[in-house]
Amino acid sequence: MFTGIIEGSGTVNAIRPSGRGSRFTIASDVDLTGTRIGDSIAVNGVCLTAVILEGRRFTVDVSPETLDRSVLGGIKVGERVNLERALRLSDRLDGHLVSGHVDGIGTLRERKTLANAILISFRVPEALSRYMIEKGSVAVDGVSLTVNRCDSTSFDVSIIPHTAALTTVGRKQVGDAVNIETDMIGKYVERFLVSRSPGQSTPDGPAGGIDMALLAKSGFI
Repeated sequence: MFTGIIEGSGTVNAIRPSGRGSRFTIASDVDLTGTRIGDSIAVNGVCLTAVILEGRRFTVDVSPETLDRSVLGGIKVGERVNLERALRLSDRLDGHLVSGHVDGIGTLRERKTLANAILISFRVPEALSRYMIEKGSVAVDGVSLTVNRCDSTSFDVSIIPHTAALTTVGRKQVGDAVNIETDMIGKYVERFLVSRSPGQSTPDGPAGGIDMALLAKSGFI
């Protein structure tokens, strides 16, 4: 689990085939002291497992599924990436809960400067936009951001100077692809609602999904 508060950046040093997947070696700007083999590190918002650690360099295996579903499938040696180590239970939760399981890819369609902020608009498929709400949270290349505006095909965010300087998002240009992870709460709520189809009873409630009787029984009303 992550927060979307990026610790720093890294550079992709090597990409090697590994079966149908790949093995990436990344040089981190972040001090990895205390990180162990087997720990999770989010690379551009993708949760990966460190399999080799050498000072500030680490190596991860990337599965075919991850290469297909994220921008890591098109990344090149020398590119900069956002890095965040896994959340500890004692840490402050300054961003929002991010799983590191990317939902899909978005495309930067417009960027402009307004006062000290960069306003960026991303194009996304409706399968992703359906989980976005105005003033809700979204992770873009692993960066926790607030949705300023959204519709069925796009959403807008504001990038402050600190975020632009610390992460790769501030350097993205029109046409660039980014990883998108929507807020997990909406997905769980939808799953709970649609999984109980009409006429299907469960041990905990009546057929037909949520009704007033179920809410009362569960103590919500």
